[in-house]
Amino acid sequence: MTSELPIATTTATVVAAPIDPIVLESEVREALRAVVDPEINLDIVTLGLVREISFHPDGSTEVGMILTTPFCPYAGTLVQQAKDVTLRVVEGEVTITLLDEPRWTPDMMEGGDWSEWGLV
Repeated sequence: MTSELPIATTTATVVAAPIDPIVLESEVREALRAVVDPEINLDIVTLGLVREISFHPDGSTEVGMILTTPFCPYAGTLVQQAKDVTLRVVEGEVTITLLDEPRWTPDMMEGGDWSEWGLV
């Protein structure tokens, strides 16, 4: 005679902690430092090209950036690299939007004395 023991089943619900958009934006900005403008040899965050990062309710992320010149020959490469790097930090769709304004000027750059680079 065999007796079968009842099988207990449990279910667990995992609730993801809310993501702090300020922390996430900081992580995205830090990751974007890996994207370097090959002509100037500085990253796009230091150059001040990353103007805004938006996290949308549908889970997508949008990075608004400008270029150092309107006809930058590396625009396509910079945009693709920015998208690839952002995808390493966030989940969901990533869109890189090139903004017309403001026009880039050296005073948008992060810190430092940029006169030694001939940029101011």
